[in-house]
Amino acid sequence: MSESVAVIWDDSMGRYDFGRGHPFAPVRVQLAMELVRSFGLLDAPGVEVVAPHSADLEALLAVHDPAYVDAVRRCSGGDCGDDHAFGLGTDDNPVFRDMHDATAMIVGGTLEAARRVWTGQQQHAVNLSGGLHHAMPAHASGFCVYNDLAVAIQWMLDNGAERVAYVDVDVHHGDGVEKAFWDDPRVLTISLHESGATQFPGTGWPGDVGGRAAAGTKVNCALPAGTGDDAWLRAFDAIVPPLLREFAPEVIVSQHGCDTHHDDPLGHMTLTIDGQRATAEAMHRLAHEYAGGRWITTGGGGYAVVEVVPRAWTHLVAEMVDQPLEPDAVISQEWCDRATELTHITAPTTMGDGRSPQPKPWAGGFNPDDPVDAAVMATRQAVFSHHGLDPWTEP
Repeated sequence: MSESVAVIWDDSMGRYDFGRGHPFAPVRVQLAMELVRSFGLLDAPGVEVVAPHSADLEALLAVHDPAYVDAVRRCSGGDCGDDHAFGLGTDDNPVFRDMHDATAMIVGGTLEAARRVWTGQQQHAVNLSGGLHHAMPAHASGFCVYNDLAVAIQWMLDNGAERVAYVDVDVHHGDGVEKAFWDDPRVLTISLHESGATQFPGTGWPGDVGGRAAAGTKVNCALPAGTGDDAWLRAFDAIVPPLLREFAPEVIVSQHGCDTHHDDPLGHMTLTIDGQRATAEAMHRLAHEYAGGRWITTGGGGYAVVEVVPRAWTHLVAEMVDQPLEPDAVISQEWCDRATELTHITAPTTMGDGRSPQPKPWAGGFNPDDPVDAAVMATRQAVFSHHGLDPWTEP
């Protein structure tokens, strides 16, 4: 596949920082970008590194309520008052100086990615700092202040897009993006996540399929805690490709939170880097198969800041620039030393976890006694008929 890729990055994006000890540490993105560079991926043919501009108020207000944006701006200057009602000043979303500007820069990055792909300037674009999928129209949630993904999708809709598909593979339900487009049939949201019975935010059930005018365009697969590579990839195969095929999106946006990994301190899934690498490969293939190659990606969750995040997202960028890395590729000693210097955590030495996922294709049959298969079938039964698909027979 011939690629042209925009990699959105500027050191100023590290200003999105909730402070010492908070899991959403900017060092994880910094180390990911340094690992990307160490493999020469930014020098691959067709790659352009793009510094973003902050999203302006018009872009933010296309998704977020004016009162909420005003509250964020007040808190950014130290005048928070009673703004806890907006989800600000909590343990998850502590207030920090210049929070509005720092978050608007993240939004501007994903917005620039969308502009470049939608206008044909590049086929693919990635903003590893983005993926703030929990932010709601009127309040902060789950480490997310403004919803960069929703703003970018809304911009494409306002500029002529008629079918946008959003695929979320974070361990947490992509609730904020779903909420923003709950009643909009032009946006297909698919979220595969750990069940809300065991994971924040406690939402994302199979029966949550969208508003009346958009029924079937909001898709949730709530997987049991402990789901690993093979079962997770089987679930992905059973849900994502057939729905993308029928929806025929003009562009695909995907959020690649890597907190599904077995080492993640906030998740309860058991995926490996190898399973996450296979997911990135699948998304790349599907973008070319069903969206003419138009693919926008972001980071997201992921709290094993040295052991997982840099490797998972380097594989994502490598896949996007058509320079995939082998799992046994050796990580440079220079990067390992840098990671340890910044975090006091011993870094991994290779790009894989020694697994070779072998998922059974869904077409081989459904096992009602398997909890993952049962979760997948619940989702298929809830949404497939809205797309003219048979949940029992469709491969």
